[in-house]
Amino acid sequence: MKTIMIGLIHFYQRFISPLFPPSCRYYPTCSQYAIDAVGKHGAILGLIMGTARILRCNPFVRGGYDPVPDHFTLRRNKQVDKNQ
Repeated sequence: MKTIMIGLIHFYQRFISPLFPPSCRYYPTCSQYAIDAVGKHGAILGLIMGTARILRCNPFVRGGYDPVPDHFTLRRNKQVDKNQ
């Protein structure tokens, strides 16, 4: 299941994403975040985390560095915020 999810995201990155201008406010990008989340937390939790990240990625947030946290959460990585 993880392999299928990651494959679909890679398909998006390679064939769909280049058709639109870059708009992600975070690093790593939302699609890479979803790949990392699926790899670290499994298909279901990773998909939920990736979806929450996409919903957070909008013009009203400051964006910045936001890696996948070690524990499941739907919020921005708190460890990174403490270091800034």
